[in-house]
Amino acid sequence: MQLLSNEVKGYLGNASMIRRMFEAGIELKRTYGEDNVYDFSLGNPDLPPPPEIKTAMQEIAENSDQPFAFGYMPNAGENSAREALSQLVSDEQELHVPAANIVVTCGAAGGINAFFRATLTPGDEVICIAPYFVEYGFYAGNFGGILKPVMSNPDFSLNIDNIAAAINPKTRAIILNSPNNPTGKIYNRTELDAVAKLLTDARKKYGRMIYIVSDEPYRFLNYDGTPVPSMFKVYDGTVVIGSFSKTLSLPGARIGYVAVNPNLENCSELIGGLTLTNRTLGFVNAPVVAQKLIAKCINARIDLDVYRRRRNLMAQILTDAGIEFIMPGGAFYFFPKSPVPDEKIFINALLKERILAVPGSGFGMPGYFRLAFCVSEKIIAASAPSFSHALTSFRGEKK
Repeated sequence: MQLLSNEVKGYLGNASMIRRMFEAGIELKRTYGEDNVYDFSLGNPDLPPPPEIKTAMQEIAENSDQPFAFGYMPNAGENSAREALSQLVSDEQELHVPAANIVVTCGAAGGINAFFRATLTPGDEVICIAPYFVEYGFYAGNFGGILKPVMSNPDFSLNIDNIAAAINPKTRAIILNSPNNPTGKIYNRTELDAVAKLLTDARKKYGRMIYIVSDEPYRFLNYDGTPVPSMFKVYDGTVVIGSFSKTLSLPGARIGYVAVNPNLENCSELIGGLTLTNRTLGFVNAPVVAQKLIAKCINARIDLDVYRRRRNLMAQILTDAGIEFIMPGGAFYFFPKSPVPDEKIFINALLKERILAVPGSGFGMPGYFRLAFCVSEKIIAASAPSFSHALTSFRGEKK
């Protein structure tokens, strides 16, 4: 007797490699100890939240005896949280974004799901850039949407010709993630303007709105001062989706937002739809404690230099080992090229050296693998001999 839908059963089957790696990591740590296993598989920030979070939590606790301290609130979010987000998003997007244009969500993932529920009709297509965050396909598929990956350029920049070829009457949105997971690429204004022109022309041709979904949870993790353009200035049909999982190291708090471009005609209709879907998907409202935290700590940040040092150390280790990569400008991932087309073979070679990585095929780009450097410098430094030995052993060379 089949317990699951065919769709979910298929999803589980495709995720089996990641599950096996997770299980292998548990066994390796049990055998060799936590410090002797180099786990770069998960993008789970290990830094503690900034000290402002502790202070704010104490203040929230002290006022917890007030009526409705943790009660239901407007589905779009608490006023203080939306006002704080208005300040933040206005600064980042370089134009005034009213609090009314912001819906507070259960993380960026909750925001993307609320947006797709509000805008997708079954059969609509969502373009994304490969490599891409694997959950995008699930999020679009939840509401009958079809993810349509298009390949990036060799340096992971946007391939405008590929995007143009993918646009058709079923196109409803393109999702852009910059800084990117898994590559760390930051898209520049010139290539974004080219995408905006494609979409503007397609809207006229097909007579329907085509959105840009700007997925920005890594915006703050920008190591070289590369400009992260204002997407609201690039294209009127943009929604910006963000979270505080990385900025404040609060991934488990599940707090994010959707901001709607005030230049979008009839934007209140989209905001109303997002408010509705934020409720009817079962979120009701974003976690109340997390909303109070960001209202108090909207300008707090983790120490970016810690991740910058880790990035530079990982780059040196990969270079010394002879592993080919493009330096990430942001986020906290490397996406190196595998020395063999089937990267899963090399992933297994890394496993033998107690290194955990994620196959690039899971991100829509076989032949590469992802390493998350949100782990301690001690672990990164200790992994150097294992990376070197993995590559030399794989190539049949003697150390």
